[in-house]
Amino acid sequence: MQRPATIRHRTSLLDDAIAIVEVEYASDLALDDIARRVASSRRQLQRAYAEIGDTTFREHLAAVRMDRAAEMLQNRGLTVREVAHRVGYRQPAQFAKAFRRHHGVAPSDYRAGRRGESARALMADAA
Repeated sequence: MQRPATIRHRTSLLDDAIAIVEVEYASDLALDDIARRVASSRRQLQRAYAEIGDTTFREHLAAVRMDRAAEMLQNRGLTVREVAHRVGYRQPAQFAKAFRRHHGVAPSDYRAGRRGESARALMADAA
């Protein structure tokens, strides 16, 4: 069992790191850079992610990127390639693989499924 001060410190580190990731998810973020910015060591931030967040930095960054990508895919004005770049992927194929791993469907299929859900919702409202 951790001391309350340790838990508070790690919670604060994690909160600060999460805030940075939420804003800068599209940039080339690295654990070492985030640790330096929150005035911590790489290992302390890893512990904060593991013990307080029950995840890792990479998993958290990927989840934020995939959630933002899902939101962007609902906008028909953006191509999958544009969404990939906007969430920080240089290669659309890597983005598609990560998206499929996270959401269980390819980005284009996700978009098509969402469009179908919207049409079904509109038809249900009209009835």
